[in-house]
Amino acid sequence: MAMFDPAAQRPAAYQRFVRPVPEWFTDAGLGIFVHWGAYSVPAWAVPLGEHGSHHDDWFLENPYAEWYANTIRIPGSPAAQHHREVFGDVPYDDLLDRWHAEAFDPDALVALFARAGARYVVPTTKHHDGITLWDAPGTGTRNTVARGPRRDLVREFERATRAAGLRFGVYYSGGLDWHAADTGPIWDADDDSGARPLGAEYAAYATEHVRDLIERYAPDVLWGDIDWPDAGKPEGPLSFTHLLDLFYATNPEGVVNDRWGLTHWDFRTSEYQAGTALEGEQAWENCRGTGLSFGYNRNEGPEHSLDGPAAVRHLVDVVSRGGNLLLNVGPDAAGRVPELQRQCLEGLADWMAVNGRAVHDTRPLPPGVAASGEEPWVRWTASRDGEHAFAVVDDGADREMRLAARADALQLGGARLLGGGPVGVRAVDGGVVVDLPARSDLPHAPAGPLVVEVPLRHP
Repeated sequence: MAMFDPAAQRPAAYQRFVRPVPEWFTDAGLGIFVHWGAYSVPAWAVPLGEHGSHHDDWFLENPYAEWYANTIRIPGSPAAQHHREVFGDVPYDDLLDRWHAEAFDPDALVALFARAGARYVVPTTKHHDGITLWDAPGTGTRNTVARGPRRDLVREFERATRAAGLRFGVYYSGGLDWHAADTGPIWDADDDSGARPLGAEYAAYATEHVRDLIERYAPDVLWGDIDWPDAGKPEGPLSFTHLLDLFYATNPEGVVNDRWGLTHWDFRTSEYQAGTALEGEQAWENCRGTGLSFGYNRNEGPEHSLDGPAAVRHLVDVVSRGGNLLLNVGPDAAGRVPELQRQCLEGLADWMAVNGRAVHDTRPLPPGVAASGEEPWVRWTASRDGEHAFAVVDDGADREMRLAARADALQLGGARLLGGGPVGVRAVDGGVVVDLPARSDLPHAPAGPLVVEVPLRHP
């Protein structure tokens, strides 16, 4: 499959979909992922670590709360023990009826995302448990319109997102569906053979779902996960090419990610530490939660979570290297943003209100002009028009920060601190020194890195 494979190539049948990535996506910098489902009722997982770090017991102690339906079926797993203690012998589907979304306010939620600087929102429409957040074809009563919230949650997200002026995307798990095509629990990280449903029956089922999502909601982003059934890849009646034809005809500026198997993609994806080899010159996006899980996990504490400044540093690092960050929010079963996640988003919002110019509508700084560094921590971006550079610096006790940059490529006299007025930048051997004001002289500066904007000098 293409997921996390830097050598993946599109088959011949999919070459015709190759096109320039629309500017809105390259300009965005930040999107918000939303993982919300019946798994938000238990909201329980072991906070084991980040995806991509090595853990022999990854599936047994899966830190992804949205994998709860899989983990509770693994004998001896902590999640299975927790489920027995809290819910007894009730099946997973009973959690759908306990999910009421009674506090869900899509307009308020999306307003928070917009304040945080997001330019697109991608909620889950069907995760691996197979429960759909709209009345999808063939699901009977196993969806949020017929049971649980009794609402078309996809439509509510779509309307609120577009009303806020943001782009709207849909996540769909095409590679796994533990209800429609149960292949048994995935429990061994080294042996996932047979984990995915591959045949024509499931391919037809999933195809009707994605077709319905496109026709109903005209998404700007089509975000798949864990591959696509093999029977739906080659040319023929079930070919994924037909869905791509419909998608691009419906939304010519739409984009598709790389997790639809070996088919087609407009941008590559990494996840926490997994797939970082794909973070290169082509369009790419890193996704992660504010904590270690995508679905809400009540076991996560501050030690597992990004605060506002940490989220800013991660966002700026991604953008400085040419990517977008898709930062996930996992609401609780009522539809509220849990407090640690809200604190992270509000911190990000405060910083973006002052410094968003260093993220939105930017590109990586041209090679040779300046270099990122860790001591001091600095990342560089450039305005899309190539007229300004932005040095995002995490200021420490030393007010004089030496940065690796070519003084002759910068108009040092025009430097200014975003939200803070002029700032001194002077040339020294092998770089420049930025004379930062003390934090006490910047009463309105939000927590997190400071941003120095410097005009670029053109030959």
